[in-house]
Amino acid sequence: MPYRWTESAPDHSGAFLQTLTLWPHRSLPRRGFVWFIGVTAGFLLLPVLAVLGTQVLWGLLPFMALSVAGVWFAIQSTYRSGQMLEEVTLDHRRLQVRRHDPDRPERLWQTNSYWVRPTLRKGPVEAYLTLSDGQREIELGAFLTPEERRALCDDLDRRLARLKG
Repeated sequence: MPYRWTESAPDHSGAFLQTLTLWPHRSLPRRGFVWFIGVTAGFLLLPVLAVLGTQVLWGLLPFMALSVAGVWFAIQSTYRSGQMLEEVTLDHRRLQVRRHDPDRPERLWQTNSYWVRPTLRKGPVEAYLTLSDGQREIELGAFLTPEERRALCDDLDRRLARLKG
């Protein structure tokens, strides 16, 4: 799953600080990207071999270069969106959500962890996960799959109940 819990050592009061880090899943790693661009360029070279040494070659080359460049920039833009990161910091007094988006200022929300309730409801996506303290509601993990949001909601519910009890 594209999220991970970490716990720090207990502080002077004996409470643990828990940190949840969420990130979007990327199915094509950087190494796979290199292979994909290489194979794409190789397949685009096949028609060029047939016209090697003719004037038609010069008509095909710009289209081949544009195709490879288009695929390159499209995949690079998905990697850029993959730099999004959400961090939830949780202890017995406070819950803090920090969201990092590329080309946007960092967003921060914090509240008393006792009042926070994770909720799954109908929204813009299936199993829309929100955190609410009764006054404000924020979205969490919009980039996760519905199954991952359900599992995360259950996990958050258990951890918050453990902090309260």
